[in-house]
Amino acid sequence: MRRASPSPFILSPVALAVSRLAVFCATLGMTVAGTAHAQAAPEAPRGASAAATAEPVESGGGLKLKPSPKLAEEVSNDPENRGPTFVFGDRISGRPDLETVIDGNAELRRGATSIRADRIEYYQPDDQLKSRGNVRINRAGNRFDGPELELKLDRFEGFFTTPGYRFLSNGGNGRAQRVDFLDENHLTAQRASYTTCERGDEASWEPAWVLRASSFEFDLETEVGVARGAVVRFKDVPILAFPKFSFPLSDKRKSGLLPPSISMGSTDGFELRQPYYFDIAPNRDATFSPAIMTKRGVDLAGEFRYLEPSYRGELRANYLPNDKLRDRDRWSYGYQHTGVINTGLSSVGALGLNLNLNRVSDNDYWRDFPARSGYTTQRLLSQDATLSWSRGFFYTSLRTLKWQTLQDVTSPIVPPYDRLPQLTASYTRVDAPLGGLGKGFDWSIEGDYTRFSADRTLTNQPNSNRAYTKLQVSRPWLSSSGFITPKVQLHATSYQFDAPLITDGARSASRVVPTFSLDSGLQFEREASFLGRNFTQTLEPRAFYVRTPFRDQSRLPNYDSGLNDFNFATVFTENAFVGNDRISDANLLTLGVTSRLLDPATGAEAVRVGIAQRLRFEDQRVTLPGALPVTDRISDILVGASVNWVPQWSFDSTVQYNPKTRQSERASFGVRYNPSNYRVISAAFRRQRNVSEQIDVGWQWPINDLWGDRGKDLGAGQGQGGGRYYAVGRLNYSVLDKRLVDSIIGVEYDGCCWIGRVVLQRSQTGTGTSDTRIMFQLELVGFSRIGANPLETLKSNVPRYQYLREKIEAPSRFTTYD
Repeated sequence: MRRASPSPFILSPVALAVSRLAVFCATLGMTVAGTAHAQAAPEAPRGASAAATAEPVESGGGLKLKPSPKLAEEVSNDPENRGPTFVFGDRISGRPDLETVIDGNAELRRGATSIRADRIEYYQPDDQLKSRGNVRINRAGNRFDGPELELKLDRFEGFFTTPGYRFLSNGGNGRAQRVDFLDENHLTAQRASYTTCERGDEASWEPAWVLRASSFEFDLETEVGVARGAVVRFKDVPILAFPKFSFPLSDKRKSGLLPPSISMGSTDGFELRQPYYFDIAPNRDATFSPAIMTKRGVDLAGEFRYLEPSYRGELRANYLPNDKLRDRDRWSYGYQHTGVINTGLSSVGALGLNLNLNRVSDNDYWRDFPARSGYTTQRLLSQDATLSWSRGFFYTSLRTLKWQTLQDVTSPIVPPYDRLPQLTASYTRVDAPLGGLGKGFDWSIEGDYTRFSADRTLTNQPNSNRAYTKLQVSRPWLSSSGFITPKVQLHATSYQFDAPLITDGARSASRVVPTFSLDSGLQFEREASFLGRNFTQTLEPRAFYVRTPFRDQSRLPNYDSGLNDFNFATVFTENAFVGNDRISDANLLTLGVTSRLLDPATGAEAVRVGIAQRLRFEDQRVTLPGALPVTDRISDILVGASVNWVPQWSFDSTVQYNPKTRQSERASFGVRYNPSNYRVISAAFRRQRNVSEQIDVGWQWPINDLWGDRGKDLGAGQGQGGGRYYAVGRLNYSVLDKRLVDSIIGVEYDGCCWIGRVVLQRSQTGTGTSDTRIMFQLELVGFSRIGANPLETLKSNVPRYQYLREKIEAPSRFTTYD
């Protein structure tokens, strides 16, 4: 039988009968006063809880209910807001205002708390509840079950003998000799265990890993557990022991020791790193990671991160005193910041600030620390600071850029120029009027003033102050069937040198170069069918003409110009160079055509095929220093194709073909097969004639597929079920050198509540030198990761690699509603 009480206290059967009579009389009175009717309720105020929105409110026409869009996840700790108490059972007896006894399938519900047992006794004067036999508590999704419970119901104080428990936030569970409830969010457990392994039904079940302790303290509000006299056992083998150990009950951050990282490498030797995490604030944190390397010494590493509404940043640093490998101190730092500065002046507004500052102690750092993050393993390290401002169509920036070049005697680098400083400004209009010619014009003015500075003994040319201006006007005519866009550009540049030019002794120079271009294209469409599929097929021819007169630039130094790569993105551009020191003369026509197959329902591209070639009417006489003029009347032919016929397969290719030699100058082919989550194989072949020829293969694939075990599709970030092995890796092979350049090979095992990883990485650090590392990791899901962490290495190197466990939000408390 079922009883309900509108008060926050359990009512006896007599009180229940009286309350039912009162409700009946009140309902009769409302019926006599007027007919009730439903009305559209006003929207609940922002931030109101779902429980509050469900309360009845008075209006001119009587009572009406506010709709609740969802059930409230937050649980109120105010006794006045806990709502009514419901009791269920085969037999209910008691005395008014003294005691209530429920026998047989007993159940009590109040707010977010439900209690089930064979027998429930409640003594109202003392607020004392006693339950016996098959007792289960569900408090906001957290479950406890055992033989006997005593509890102060309002204060949620009491004890549970020999209970089992399971927490909602991460599925952590265990058993204890006794659990003491201190309040609704705090409890202690004596001689207890904790694991995230899902409990099996068989009596002999044992978790794959378990944390056993003499006592636990659980804070369900901050979602943190503290274990005393703790031992972590994996497969019944102790692997970690702590006198006191804190751990998370969810994915929320918390300060404390992180699991140690252990790895072995040919350069560092055996490495043991013990990080400590500081949860400074919700938007700030820091990590201090000291390490011992048997071949190097003691390494001190740290990281600090911050995130604000208008800016964010990250600082990383390493210090290795007296490195045994080089017999000197080694250090590095990297600082990245992006954000805006509010000036407080309405006439000025906000300023953008971007910082990218990186530096290391010596030239050998990139070679000796190959496992470090990318900012320290590059040979060109920037110290870049930019202050920017924009208002409407105007944009300006002030930048300083200084390079640290890590030299290698076997492969020297000419350092790029520092920019100390660089001032840029631009004014851009789109579809705007131009004089009295009406609207429809795109026009812009760009300016750049830069001080280029470098070691003249390395560059063999003077430093300079360069001023550059570009005026550009175009008038696009666009339609669904095609387009035509004439464009005019004017490039003006002046130089002031700090030393005479070697060519003629001049200390200044200037150059003005005009450019005219005409871009045009058509688009044809038809309905087509291939291999039983309907498509919309397009044919898109394009013609692009450029005319730039020759201006002698051979005596000008080159500070930032380089040759444009020849590909489909650059073949339809005006200048053969990037940068502003060289403007190529041109009298050429680029012709190309593209055809695509589009899904008529979704617009998805199934096939794309394109071809393009340049026809040169005059020699290109402007070149980079040391290069020869371009005299070929026809350029190489670019041919490209991509196929995505089905979602599982994709194919991409580009070939640069020389019609004179009848050979391909460059070619790249790539194919990827990705039938489902955790199944991906990709292969690529890249060739540049007489320069390089490489084969690149990457994969992540369940090994269990070999014997027919296909697993379960649990979605991305959830694996495919327990007991499955995954092969993962990437190989880069040089055909010309006949050897592996870089390689990563690993195996992952998913044991449901634990994941094991073994990854071998070999990286080339120079001509004939390499570094080899082996990484072992044991991940106790929802608890901790022990060993070297190869996940970032796998994610950044293996195409489309997926984590076996992604962080997910805690489920709703109503998913475990009893």
